Amino acid sequence: MEVFPLLLVLSIWWSRTWESANADSIIHIGAIFDESAKKDDEVFRTAVGDLNQNEEILQTEKITFSVTFVDGNNPFQAVQEACELMNQGILALVSSIGCTSAGSLQSLADAMHIPHLFIQRSTAGTPRSGCGLTRSNRNDDYTLSVRPPVYLNDVILRVVTEYAWQKFIIFYDSEYDIRGIQEFLDKVSQQGMDVALQKVENNINKMITTLFATMRIEELNRYRDTLRRAILVMNPATAKSFITEVVETNLVAFDCHWIIINEEINDVDVQELVRRSIGRLTIIRQTFPVPQNISQRCFRGNHRISSTLCDPKDPFAQSMEISNLYIYDTVLLLANAFHKKLEDRKWHSMASLSCIRKNSKPWQGGRSMLDTIKKGGVNGLTGELEFGENGGNPNVHFEILGTNYGEELGRGVRKLGCWNPVTGLNGSLTDKKLENNMRGVVLRVVTVLEEPFVMVSENVLGKPKKYQGFSIDVLDALSNYLGFNYEIYVAPDHKYGSPQEDGTWNGLVGELVFKRADIGISALTITPDRENVVDFTTRYMDYSVGVLLRRAEKTVDMFACLAPFDLSLWACIAGTVLLVGLLVYLLNWLNPPRLQMGSMTSTTLYNSMWFVYGSFVQQGGEVPYTTLATRMMMGAWWLFALIVISSYTANLAAFLTITRIESSIQSLQDLSKQTDIPYGTVLDSAVYEHVRIKGVNPFERDSMYSQMWRMINRSNGSENNVLESQAGIQKVKFGNYAFVWDAAVLEYVAINDADCSFYTIGNTVADRGYGIALQHGSPYRDVFSQRILELQQNGDMDILRHKWWPKNGQCDLYSSVDTKQKGGALDIKSFAGVFCILAAGIVLSCFIAMLETWWNKRKGSRVPSKEFQVLIQ
Repeated sequence: MEVFPLLLVLSIWWSRTWESANADSIIHIGAIFDESAKKDDEVFRTAVGDLNQNEEILQTEKITFSVTFVDGNNPFQAVQEACELMNQGILALVSSIGCTSAGSLQSLADAMHIPHLFIQRSTAGTPRSGCGLTRSNRNDDYTLSVRPPVYLNDVILRVVTEYAWQKFIIFYDSEYDIRGIQEFLDKVSQQGMDVALQKVENNINKMITTLFATMRIEELNRYRDTLRRAILVMNPATAKSFITEVVETNLVAFDCHWIIINEEINDVDVQELVRRSIGRLTIIRQTFPVPQNISQRCFRGNHRISSTLCDPKDPFAQSMEISNLYIYDTVLLLANAFHKKLEDRKWHSMASLSCIRKNSKPWQGGRSMLDTIKKGGVNGLTGELEFGENGGNPNVHFEILGTNYGEELGRGVRKLGCWNPVTGLNGSLTDKKLENNMRGVVLRVVTVLEEPFVMVSENVLGKPKKYQGFSIDVLDALSNYLGFNYEIYVAPDHKYGSPQEDGTWNGLVGELVFKRADIGISALTITPDRENVVDFTTRYMDYSVGVLLRRAEKTVDMFACLAPFDLSLWACIAGTVLLVGLLVYLLNWLNPPRLQMGSMTSTTLYNSMWFVYGSFVQQGGEVPYTTLATRMMMGAWWLFALIVISSYTANLAAFLTITRIESSIQSLQDLSKQTDIPYGTVLDSAVYEHVRIKGVNPFERDSMYSQMWRMINRSNGSENNVLESQAGIQKVKFGNYAFVWDAAVLEYVAINDADCSFYTIGNTVADRGYGIALQHGSPYRDVFSQRILELQQNGDMDILRHKWWPKNGQCDLYSSVDTKQKGGALDIKSFAGVFCILAAGIVLSCFIAMLETWWNKRKGSRVPSKEFQVLIQ
């Protein structure tokens, strides 16, 4: 309900009738208040009570007053009350009402030549809009505006320009006339600023609930971004409720900057607004200069001001509206004017005025009284109260209060500057970002366990877990430099975060979106989808996609001595030995050699074969072959044997020291082209989305990723993918599987594997990076990014990285076989086959010896002995 708060009528009865009623009172003040402003009764009584005791001004004169309350919604009733007082005789009319009734009283005062002191009152503390009282250059304008003109347009424009805002939103309550800032809207529009308007209804909770119910997640995020810069044009009570709702519903972040402008905000309201808000807050309100000398604070000129009102710390003084302060000073101003008239003996008696009779003449002393009031002045609670040639009060001062970013509850409010229409802005409002001092700030950090970025280093029952890792080292470096502390916890679902069907996010990113954490850190990559809902610092480490494979095991071959030659070659050599032996026998049979008398050698096929084999193994022969054909044959054979034995010796040395088992997968291209080894990644992860987009998106399609996507997406991704990275690593270690994941994570796993059973492949070009995620619009983003760049520039980031990825690790990252050797000597396993061959030869020799013995005994039993032959003869 619009309030027309009060009609205050200063009426003065200068007649014997009043003197007979109250001989001590020669000036009577009648006050008419609105029902909604009953507290003005106490203010008015305090003001007049001071005047009654101020003998220096009034001497023996006395001022009495009476107060009545009426319905301020009816301008006609206000005029009627004024007419009743005019019938009794008044010297001046003082009104403290809204704009609707002010015009009617202005017309009445101009017609009756009654000095009219108008004190504009806004509804429920809402910022004022100009009343637009019509003024003319004629002498029949008897209305004086006690309150200065409304300068909200000028002040807001100056502050917004100083802050260099280009996009913001203006919230105004239902009681405010938005036409009051039309001039400001026109000017910012001409300057190219993007300004939105939104009316705040009385039921703020319902309004916020409707936003969440009607907006999609993308629209809500854009709305949150708009709320980063806002101007609140509303009464303090509505502003406090509105700020509470948007903070509790996570509509604003810590980098938001809001401006609240209202003449009526007192110190108590300021502290409450600061307590409920986050981010940065700027408050613009009207202020009144206070004497620096404490002994003179309650004395303004010849007036002694109430000690209750002049004490800034007094609760009653804190709750007073500015309209009431102007009422107090208006009474002082009129008292001065009346006293001056009495001293100059220029008092004008006035006849009763009638608002009904047509032939009623205006008051003849009105112009003289008006001039006396305009020439006078008073230094009261509102500072210097005086009037210019246009009938307005030119004295107005605004103070600009503000807080800094990133401070906890109970943060201090400091004065940033002041503004007045003569000198403009005094002070600097530069929108400073967070400085390198975050002492006392405690950040809530969400993470996901991922070696070597974040790992649990200590988990003592009953105590908070302690974490370590590369990302924790980076976080500690930022904490030590900036001075903040942090509390860390693991995301409930142990996921990095991906968008859901309803538009929300889960995992680490979801914790930031719903404002349950301030920052998120782990092996978190910067992706376009994530940057739509959270902010990222600059990358602190490059990122690329890698593949983890199991290293080929070095198998023990007992017959490695046969490895230098292929089986077919060994068969050819054996056949050659038999063929050459047969040819030697035939050549000697066709052309028998000339043997010495008594020679025990012979050219049998057995001896020829044995001679050829002995020559092949470089052991010589027993049968001398002297024919030319045989010698030519053996010369060629010996040359052949020399070449074969030399080649065998050279290859045998290499095969006994190095295992030549090479994997066919040496790049992502090789992996995508083969189907023998299945491969996959973590389902719904950034790598999963990266392969999908590269393989499906027609604008980014790559043939390699298209082939990879077909393998990864088998059975809708359930066949070859895993739910966690550790599961993928174990699947590689104990099965036929290749795991596609962050190259940095896979390199750490391969370096630190006890069995050195892994090797990695990956891209050489890093297309993304790891970053620290923050709430959308976080004030910590810029200062974190700046510090990360400093760590990279001075080499500290490389030191932290080499701590977890050493250059000379115990395992080779990129070799598909284990080339790590214990020493240069060959072990027994390398010669196991040779010993087996020797053992087989020994066993075969023993068996043949047994057969020969048996055969000789059997043959001997069939031949008669010499004695038996002699007897027969």
